[in-house]
Amino acid sequence: MPRERDPLVVGRVVGDVLDPFQRSLQLGVFYGNREINNGCELKPSVVVSQPRVEIGGDDLTFYTLVMIDPDAPSPSDAHQREYLHWLVTDIPGSTNATFGQEVVCYESPRPTIGIHRFIFVLFRQLGTQTVYAPGWRLNFNTRDFAELYNLGLPVAAAYYNCQRERGSGGRRM
Repeated sequence: MPRERDPLVVGRVVGDVLDPFQRSLQLGVFYGNREINNGCELKPSVVVSQPRVEIGGDDLTFYTLVMIDPDAPSPSDAHQREYLHWLVTDIPGSTNATFGQEVVCYESPRPTIGIHRFIFVLFRQLGTQTVYAPGWRLNFNTRDFAELYNLGLPVAAAYYNCQRERGSGGRRM
C-alpha cells in the first residue's frame, strides 16, 4: 500500500507516535467479536474490557504489546502524551496476549474531550524477560521505550478512535 494511503500515516500514528516501519506480522485486535480496523470508531462502553489480541509469527519468538493514547487529556492539549493503557510482554508468536505477561494492567479508555486515538503497537523482543514495566502511565514514550529495550521498529500496529458517548453527563438544558 502506498505510504500516503496507509491509514497509520493518514491517522498520524506514524509521525506522532511511531517512525515509519514495514509491517511484518499479523495483528488482530478484537473487542467482543468485532475486529478493529485502523481508524474505526468505538464507543467507550464497547472497550471497557481488555480486547483479545491475536498475533502471527512463530512460537519461538516473543513479542511486546503496548497500548497508548497519544491524545491525553485532549487532542488539542495532549500534554500527557502518551498515556499508557496496557503493556504485555513475552507473548509467544502465533498466540494471543493472554499467553504473555501483563506487566501494566489494562485500563479502559475514558476520553472526556475530543476524539482520541488508541494505538496498539507490537514489537519483537530479543528474548524472554527482557522488557519491564515503566513506573508510570502518563507521558510514556513508545519510541524511548523501544530504544531502552532494543525492540527496534514495530512489526505491527493498529488503532481506533474513541470519544465520550453522548448522554453521559455534561450540561443539562
